[in-house]
Formats: sequence, C-alpha cells, structure tokens
Amino acid sequence: MLGTWPWQSLPWLDAPLVEDRYRAAVLSREPVAFTAVRPPDIPLGFQLYPDSSGISVRVTRPARHAEGVRSGPPAGAAVPQTGRVHQLLHLAAAMTETVTVRDVVDLVADQVLPAFGADALVLSAADAGRLKITGHHGYDPAVIERLDGLPLDTRLTPAGQVMATGLPAFFDDAAAMARAHPAAPQISGKQAWAFLPLTLSGRPAGCCILSYERPHAFTADERAVLTSLAGLVAQALDRARLHDAAHDLAHGLQQALLPHTLPTVPGLRAAARYLPASHGMDIGGDFYDVIVLDDTAVAAVIGDVQGHNIAAAALMGQVRTAIRAAAGAPPGAVLARTGRLLAGLDTDLLVSCLYVHIDLTSRCATLASAGHPPPLVHAPGSPPHRVELDPWPLLGVGVDTPCPVTSLQLEPGTLLAFYTDGLVEKPTAAGIDAERGTDDLAAVLADHDGADLDDLIEALLRGTGAASSRTDDIALLLLCL
Repeated sequence: MLGTWPWQSLPWLDAPLVEDRYRAAVLSREPVAFTAVRPPDIPLGFQLYPDSSGISVRVTRPARHAEGVRSGPPAGAAVPQTGRVHQLLHLAAAMTETVTVRDVVDLVADQVLPAFGADALVLSAADAGRLKITGHHGYDPAVIERLDGLPLDTRLTPAGQVMATGLPAFFDDAAAMARAHPAAPQISGKQAWAFLPLTLSGRPAGCCILSYERPHAFTADERAVLTSLAGLVAQALDRARLHDAAHDLAHGLQQALLPHTLPTVPGLRAAARYLPASHGMDIGGDFYDVIVLDDTAVAAVIGDVQGHNIAAAALMGQVRTAIRAAAGAPPGAVLARTGRLLAGLDTDLLVSCLYVHIDLTSRCATLASAGHPPPLVHAPGSPPHRVELDPWPLLGVGVDTPCPVTSLQLEPGTLLAFYTDGLVEKPTAAGIDAERGTDDLAAVLADHDGADLDDLIEALLRGTGAASSRTDDIALLLLCL
C-alpha cells in the first residue's frame, strides 16, 4: 500500500463511501470512522486520524457489526452528494477567513490539494491580455517564470481557453494533454491536470490549475465537486485581490509621505523607524519628521493619526505637510495652526502630535504636545526619565485655549526618545497599561547607554516586544545632541 491510495491497492475499498470519508477527514481535520466489508464477509472498522503530516488509519475487527453495512453506500443513498455538500460548506467557511491572495493560495494548498490527491496548483488571472500568475504552490520557480505573462490565446497551456469559455478542462495523463497542447507536459513534468475557470457574475476572473505527479482519472463526481469549489475560490480570490490592491495603494502612499532619510545636521545624530501593525492592512497614521530650520536650529515632530487605513495614511501626509509649513514658529503656535487646518478638513479622525524646537547652540529644547505620549530624556550619568508636559487636547478636537510649552536644558550627549503609543501600550487584564511599557523602554535605554542609534532602535523594539508582535503601528525617533 506504500505510495498509493488505499482504494487503489485494495479494490474492495474502491467505493464512494471510503473516498468520501477520507476527504471529510482531510477537510475537517477531525477524526472520522467508517466500516467496510473485506471479502467475503469480514467487517473491518476504519478510524482516520488526520494531522499536519497526513492521515493515520487504525483498522480493527469490531466485536459486533451492524447488519447490512457494506463498503459502498446502501441502495438509494446519496453519500457522494452528502460528501460534496460537506466539502463545499467547509471550504466556504474557510474561504471567508482569507484576507490576502497568499491566504487563498495557502488554504487551497492545505485543504483542497490533499483532499483530491493533487500535488501542486497555480492561480492565474487575466491582466492586459496576458495570463498573470497571482499565486502558486508545488511548482519550480523556473516553471512559473516560463508560464507567467503568456498571451491569453496561447496554445502552450489550456488556461487562456478555459478562461475565455468558462468551461473546465481535465487531462487524466500526459498523453491526453499532449494531444491538445503538445509542449505543456514537458514544461512542468506533471502527469495530470484540472483547469478550473474562476468566474464571477458571468465574467472570467482567472483560472485555478491543480496538477498531479502521476496520472489521475477524474470521476464525474470529482469533476463536479472541483468545479463547484472553483466558484468559492473565485470569490475569495476576487476579495483578496481587492484587499491587496488597497493595501499596496495605502502602503505606497504612506511610504511616499514618510521621510526616506533624515537630514544630516552638525551636532545632532538622528535615527528613526516605522513599523506597521502585524495585523490588518499593515498601514497606519504614525509619522515622524526632522526639519532643518537654519544652521543652529532644528525641529522634530512625531504623531499618530487615528485609524489603520487609507484615510489615516492620507491625513497623516496632510498633517505632516502642515507642520512643515508652520515649522519655525513657536512650538505651541505650530500645533495650534495645524489644529485649525485639521478642523477645516472636516474629518472625524483625531491626531496626537509632539513637536520640539531645538537650539543647537544653547542646547535648549522647547516642546509642545497635543495628547501625545511624553518623550524620554537620557542624560549621561543619569537614569532615563519622562518629560513632564502640560497637556493639550488632540488635534481635531477644536479648542481655543493656547497650547502650553515646556523648555528643557540639555547636556552634551543627551538622548531624546520620541515614540507613538503602539510601542509602550501593553494589554493587561484590566485594560491597557502604558506606564509599564514606558518603564520597559526606559530600562532598555539605561542598559544600552552610548550605543549606536540604529542598534539602540533594534534593542528598544526587542526589549518592548514590538519586534515580534504588534497590535498597533509604531513610530520611533531618536535624537542625540
């Protein structure tokens, strides 16, 4: 039986019931049991235990055996149809949880391929008159490179024809494929294929290709199930492509609006890092900037726009531009002007922001904060501590009171650490604990006194746990005088 399906080696197991129970175990990842009759009349109990490596089977001789159980379904039973419904329902539920195209590919690879004995898959879509491969599994990259970008009317593969007609194509062996597409078997070395059209509202959205290392005879029931599954894959893939497109747009917008490099200023060292949240669209509204005002003065800003979507990323760019336009004015006036601009944009999003003006000659820093976490100051020979700032509401609240400012006299070698709340907020049973996260941040600063700023950023991300898991995006800016 090694290397074969049980019903291939044992003809008396070649019944719809057996194959249906096997697929049910693969798709549900739950134990499944059935009874089959070994000729001439020996009942055997089969218990299937699936895990990530495959299925373990325990075969026993039941002490008592219900009369009339056979290896095939009873007369008039609809076991194949029941199995089909189970597969479709299970895959439909799983498909609703996919977010990206990669999620769809992984789901099909993990559940559909083993259920139907396939070894590899390719997902392709029409793009400007060509076949664009959007995902694959089990193929050599060189093969994918050869197939990607073929014209839709290519004769090299049936994929374009399947997309154009909306009709599936099945090839049980290489000879059948070679008769219609002579060069196709030599490209991948596969021995059987199922080309399934991915159709949405009557329009072709792509093609799902399942392939086999050995010849495979597609039964009528198997073809029907695969064709139905293709509809579920089409819907999931369409949602995933829209998500990926929106993500790429927002991520590109955010990266374009953040500074690519920080300016080089004599007497000042600076380093910064932005990390997206490790869930959702991987974008957000956190931002930072360093602005050279003249030969002896710089300004720095860090902020956090509410939300993790395109609107947050777009508003972040507007706020950063407004702050740059107002830079050079007193810090309180910069935030007040930005707040008035934000009110005029008629947005429901709020923004926290911390702005600092640094006179490099006198080593005096003047800070103003609109609801943003206070920075940490680490002077040589002293433990890091939080700067006590007078509070002012978030930008967008719309208040007429003056924004308070705080002044600091900095010693040579002093480090200022600016950050957004995603770095220090820690979930606890009682809620969010930012105090503990800030204490952790200060402890890491103390342990890495005098370290290179880029190395220090890595240490801060590791020490606060942000390097491995994040529920919010993070911006971190370090300045050393």
